[in-house]
Amino acid sequence: MTADPTRRLLLGGLLATPALLSGCKVLDGLSAVDHPLRNVMEGANRLTHKAQQLAAGDALAPEYTRADIRQGMRPNGTTNPSDADYQALAANAWTDWRLTVSGAVERPLSLSLAELMAMPSRTQITRHDCVEGWSCIAEWTGVPLSHVLSLARPTSKARFVYFRSMDTIERGLSGSIRYWESHDLRDSLHPQTILAYGMNGVALPVRNGAPLRLRVERQLGYKMAKYLSGIEVVPALSDKGGYWEERGYDWYAGL
Repeated sequence: MTADPTRRLLLGGLLATPALLSGCKVLDGLSAVDHPLRNVMEGANRLTHKAQQLAAGDALAPEYTRADIRQGMRPNGTTNPSDADYQALAANAWTDWRLTVSGAVERPLSLSLAELMAMPSRTQITRHDCVEGWSCIAEWTGVPLSHVLSLARPTSKARFVYFRSMDTIERGLSGSIRYWESHDLRDSLHPQTILAYGMNGVALPVRNGAPLRLRVERQLGYKMAKYLSGIEVVPALSDKGGYWEERGYDWYAGL
């Protein structure tokens, strides 16, 4: 995603306070860990997370019919990672690609795309909402994340799940940064949370995240990492929870 984080804050209603309405410059420097406004926003985000989970419970996101799919699924963010390892895997039709499941699990996994496709699947037609303000309806097919996690058997310490991508989104003097995201265990186990390998009846296109992408239908698009390579189950988050969260976005992006 390339959207300005202030748009995400607008969607969350945080710009309704007089202090924030005084001008956009008040948002400058939000990337600083010790920025006082950022701390206030993060506290509000935690309250929003709890309130939305209480209100939504385990409700399903709306699902649609094929007649509602009226355009191609617009890609968000990177459309073809330039990373050498990703390009090599794509050139070999994902034969050598593996999804690892590690961390606070009793049984670490390394799964091929064929193994994932042989597991119980779910197909759902849902609306993708982007932080930039656009939306798109598409059909997604994949394995429920709950099934994969059940095979890995999270330990009693498991609370959150990281999703690691093969997409290097930033290159700098301090090194390369690959996209990552995270969700709590409750949203990870939601029945509509799937690891999608198909879209609109065909294999997931590269521009939409092949070979595998995350779908968490009750949250905004930047929470659904593409080009997955690994899942890590953890007792606690060791950072802000994702690439864009480190740059001022909300960790919980529930609709």
